[in-house]
Amino acid sequence: MKLVSPLLKHVVYPGLSRAGYLRRAAETGPAVLTYHGVLPAGYKMVDMRLDGNLVTASSFRQQLRFLKNRYTVISPEEFLLWCDTAHELPRRSVLLTCDDGLRNCLFDMLPILEEFEMECLFFVTGASLSHTATILWHEELYLMLRAAQEEFSVQLPEIGEHIQESPSAKNSGWGELVKKLSQHKPERRKGLLETIKMELRLDEQWDANHRNDPVLSRRFLLLNLSELKQLAAAGACVGAHTLSHPMLSQSSPEVAWDEIAESKRRLDQALGQNTWAFAYPFGDPASVTSREVEMAESAGFKAAFLNVDAFASRSSKFSLPRVHVTADMTLAEFEAHISGFHRSLQEWFRSTSRSAAARSTA
Repeated sequence: MKLVSPLLKHVVYPGLSRAGYLRRAAETGPAVLTYHGVLPAGYKMVDMRLDGNLVTASSFRQQLRFLKNRYTVISPEEFLLWCDTAHELPRRSVLLTCDDGLRNCLFDMLPILEEFEMECLFFVTGASLSHTATILWHEELYLMLRAAQEEFSVQLPEIGEHIQESPSAKNSGWGELVKKLSQHKPERRKGLLETIKMELRLDEQWDANHRNDPVLSRRFLLLNLSELKQLAAAGACVGAHTLSHPMLSQSSPEVAWDEIAESKRRLDQALGQNTWAFAYPFGDPASVTSREVEMAESAGFKAAFLNVDAFASRSSKFSLPRVHVTADMTLAEFEAHISGFHRSLQEWFRSTSRSAAARSTA
């Protein structure tokens, strides 16, 4: 699949989109899109691993204009009705969602949504219930590793981790550290991040620009409580995204339950609402197991969302798939995903590969 992806991206998908095939072939179930925010004007991308989940304002406008012309963008309330009852949705329905609750959701993304008269379901973490804006911890870790000296060593005996990096392999240990740190409660994890900062020999003001610069702060800081209330007052639907965005599959049952259930309780209290929607952090098969799916239902949510590419079904209300929109996604590729064609093609490739492998071993 990777070998032919440039051909699909730049030739096949554009041709099918222009011919109207993707729209005609769109599956009947609602497609759910995952955004992670809109890059503020003037921001320069650091690298795709850090910024690749956010889209530019021009791309976001282009995608919303496309959806308005060819699909039906539904409200979160309409989606909930569809989940709970026999309420039927228009064919080619699309629900917009956005994870993490970065400041750009309020200052850069919401104005564009209002311009197109569209609604989005925003998922925020417990950090947005604080009066002080913070950086999402795993992004802070990534930024710390980038800011370190050319060669560094991190020793964390508390979690059995010793990472030594050279310039050619810089940041390769980030993923493993995220798994390890996800095992701990938020306060303990915060202390471990402080230890990592000292190991990397970073000074106390290493992240001052990210917090004080008007552009960088909208890219990296999470909404604080005042800003979250502004978002809700503007009519946005707000869902829970755990207390601190760990990789839940790596957490103990006690920590995972607290992250899920307590995020709903605190959000209910802060906004005076009954929070019905939950999004699993990271949301891939490595991060979410059947345990977390059962916990989301037990915590009192009415629906919970993954980040895997498929169409929503009432039979999977607590493992609802979503299309992950990325910075490098072309408009034709965007439609190939929301129509279901991309997923069908992937399944065909996998089936063909398995059949070929079976024949070769026969």
